[in-house]
Amino acid sequence: MPRARLTIDPDFTIAPVPRRLFGSFVEHMGRCVYTGIYEPGHPKADADGLRTDVLDLVRELGPTVVRYPGGNFVSGYYWEDGVGPKEQRPRRLDRAWRSIETNEFGLGEFARWAKAVGTEPMMAVNLGTRGIQEACDILEYANHPGGTKYSDLRRAHGNADPFGIKLWCLGNEMDGPWQVGHKTAAEYGRLAAETARAMRLVDPGIELVACGSSNSRMPTFGEWERVVLEETYDQVDYISAHAYYQEHDHLGDFLAAARDMDHFIESVVATADAVRARGKHRKRIDISFDEWNVWYQSRHRESAIAKGESEWEVAPRVIEDEYSVTDAVVVGTLLNSLLRHGDRVTVACQAQLVNVIGLLRSEPGGPAWKQPIAHPFEQVRRRATGEILAVQTRSDRYETPRFGDVDLVDASGTWDAENGVVALFLANRDQAEAAAVEVGVRGFGELRVQHAAVLAAAEGQDRHTTNDEQHPDRVGLRPLDGVVVEDGLAHVTLPPLSWAVVQLARA
Repeated sequence: MPRARLTIDPDFTIAPVPRRLFGSFVEHMGRCVYTGIYEPGHPKADADGLRTDVLDLVRELGPTVVRYPGGNFVSGYYWEDGVGPKEQRPRRLDRAWRSIETNEFGLGEFARWAKAVGTEPMMAVNLGTRGIQEACDILEYANHPGGTKYSDLRRAHGNADPFGIKLWCLGNEMDGPWQVGHKTAAEYGRLAAETARAMRLVDPGIELVACGSSNSRMPTFGEWERVVLEETYDQVDYISAHAYYQEHDHLGDFLAAARDMDHFIESVVATADAVRARGKHRKRIDISFDEWNVWYQSRHRESAIAKGESEWEVAPRVIEDEYSVTDAVVVGTLLNSLLRHGDRVTVACQAQLVNVIGLLRSEPGGPAWKQPIAHPFEQVRRRATGEILAVQTRSDRYETPRFGDVDLVDASGTWDAENGVVALFLANRDQAEAAAVEVGVRGFGELRVQHAAVLAAAEGQDRHTTNDEQHPDRVGLRPLDGVVVEDGLAHVTLPPLSWAVVQLARA
């Protein structure tokens, strides 16, 4: 049986848990918006056309921030198309995802949806085909109280109160040749800096995210961050990071994807801090990891949409991956990575929310349900409170082609001193054997088991098992039995290929 020993102590913490770490993403892509969160003809649609069944599931997930409207989509977006009377809104070609955008759902609808689910909106502006003036215009429309052209236009559209959006992304993945309006680092850095300066003149209280590399495999990774931050350091608050993972030829590499995320984060932090030192800047730049998930990109590359061979449609089915037990375990380890780096990753968005590589799935006119990957997200969002613990892990290891030796047990944890609760988030990467985990908890006083649950293949299932329309609850959390606390040690047995949450509370 594989074994692991975790050492934690209330005096050794990393940072307070950043609440914006548990965000998601809504893009005008495929069926994320249309027949996802918005479907006026659905039996459960409200007066605004919002699907109340999806609303209920989103409230359960509880994303603390939601990024909108893209993504690649935003680099060709005219935000003015999505405001005002719906019958007057134009239909446009969306070049990013080869579809027809009806603009039936826009900024006002998103703001009302965000309020309905209780999340903070995070807006992206188009720096692909547009620029400084358009970014200032949408900010004025969204946040200025009134008495100006765009704020009065918002009021005329039925929204008397400002939306009060604080988080703004300065474009999206501008290093990517696939991006409409792709730019070099110097071109983008200059534009982003000038846009940031102008936007802060409209609303000094906003927080701004500069585009980092769209993934760490980009040939410009590292140098892109350096050049962009040299231009924008004093004007922005965050640099973005995006990462997607999929199973290729070796399952062990996929299960160790969090090692790649760790390296990605630490590399961006090192670059940002080097720019800070060189420029003698006083503030610190944090990371907005505003796109991350498991995504089987190899399947998408073979699709007609990716090849530019599809017909132009409204809300086509695009990258609607069905997630398995294995994918959920990997997502759990990626959440661990983000939490371990919560001193610098202070915003994160799991992409996307519905249908498109979604935590949730829905069918037109039909039901909605949670994918397996939704469960780790929901549990960490609910139970990671207080301070992030500096977890020291000594684990049996296994060999991978890409990462070398990797811990079989992956872990993160938090300590909520006010409520006297330790939360542990554990994954067993071993595909065949249960793992015995011992956690030293003497420093926390006498503890008892408050909650313990695990996600793993149940009897009659395997690692490929997923949820679907007929079986929406086939993969989920079940009680984790046998967790014992005695003599200052917590003992946990993790089933093979599993992710678990264990809460210990002061007796």
